[in-house]
Amino acid sequence: MEKQLLKVAKFGGSSLSDPPRFQGAIDIVKGEEGRRFVVVSAPGKRFSGDEKVTDLLYACYEHAQNHNDKKFEETFEKIRARYLTLRDALCPTYNIEEELEGVYASFKRRLGKDHAASRGEYLCGRLMAACLGYPFLDPADCVFFKDDGSFDAEKTNDALSTRLRALGRAVIPGFYGSMPNDTIRTFTRGGSDITGSLVARAVNVDLYENWTDVDGFLMADPRIVKDPKVMESVTYRELRELSYMGATVLHEDSVVPVRMAGIPIVIKNTTNPSAAGTKILPRRDGDAPVITGIAGRKGFSAITVEKDMMNGEIGFCRKILEVLEENDVNFEHLPTGIDGISVVAPTAQLEGKRAKVLDRISRKAKPECAYIEDEIALIAVVGKGISSNLKALSTIFDALAEAKVPVLLTNRCMAENNAIVGVHEKDFEEGIRAIYAAFAG
Repeated sequence: MEKQLLKVAKFGGSSLSDPPRFQGAIDIVKGEEGRRFVVVSAPGKRFSGDEKVTDLLYACYEHAQNHNDKKFEETFEKIRARYLTLRDALCPTYNIEEELEGVYASFKRRLGKDHAASRGEYLCGRLMAACLGYPFLDPADCVFFKDDGSFDAEKTNDALSTRLRALGRAVIPGFYGSMPNDTIRTFTRGGSDITGSLVARAVNVDLYENWTDVDGFLMADPRIVKDPKVMESVTYRELRELSYMGATVLHEDSVVPVRMAGIPIVIKNTTNPSAAGTKILPRRDGDAPVITGIAGRKGFSAITVEKDMMNGEIGFCRKILEVLEENDVNFEHLPTGIDGISVVAPTAQLEGKRAKVLDRISRKAKPECAYIEDEIALIAVVGKGISSNLKALSTIFDALAEAKVPVLLTNRCMAENNAIVGVHEKDFEEGIRAIYAAFAG
């Protein structure tokens, strides 16, 4: 008999937004015995123009703070209606009214913005637990932050592991935990995804399932490339590269716990559960695709400094980077030549500092000239060993040349899984389409 995999199933807000989707999540959990731990977000938008429950909670708390009783009551009624609609369709016997009254009272007592925002996940978790017949575990009792607001990873792992192993199965709301003074604290970004990752690590599951409203991660931005293919797999390292370059994937913070434990993740579609999804792997043991994905960002500038025999002058690059550090400007990439160097930096960070930066570079490095070029976009092509894959690199440049997209700069590192090219912002979309078509079209 095949071993049953132990899984954490995390459902995003789009998977829990209305009764049919919520029921779909319930069916998915019940469909496999190994899905013993369930992490939930707050209900998301049901349709275009709808409001997320979390946004309603933030607005409701603001009305309470401002003593705008009419707006407060109107907004809270929207929240109440969302949960009553779900309860009536899914678990009519569950007394969610009592929980809603408790949330209402907490708003009146001004328990804090984080507490207010967390109630979306809390109520959703209560309802999911009632529907499944699973124990409910409040993360306020086992997800901990320190006095300075930073996350306490090891204390959390110990507490979560103890509680979850004792329960055997549970529903856990995402997004929040508690401070040492017992007040609620929310994660700043990717909150429920982080909780799912923490739970997966704590019980050392075989697989962390992240259920959403898409079949998996796409190889390129669908707003630029029509119907891009779904990635079959991506490594944690590749995921980091794509996320950094602007791809809509899981935030790095949300995968750190499972990455530490070597637990694979799969991104699945609640409305299309039979789709294979995208697997996020600690590493690739077999054959890898030539490229995993393409991503990019606009809004960069290149500070170019030219000087004869620059390459023989020790400390030349350091002087330029010191100027950027003095002016709180991050550098993204540093392509160089024999007699010149271009420092790529976010355009926004140079605003109001351009003249000062160029003047300081001129004084410290004494170049022949220094200037700034704007409206640069970066495109990253990500894949295992792509920086040393001659055929893949040739394909990238051939595709851009055929599309008449000039390459302004290139950057790659022997240890990296990406190759980066800089193009004019006006050519950004065409560049991505050309590269995608060359590899996957």
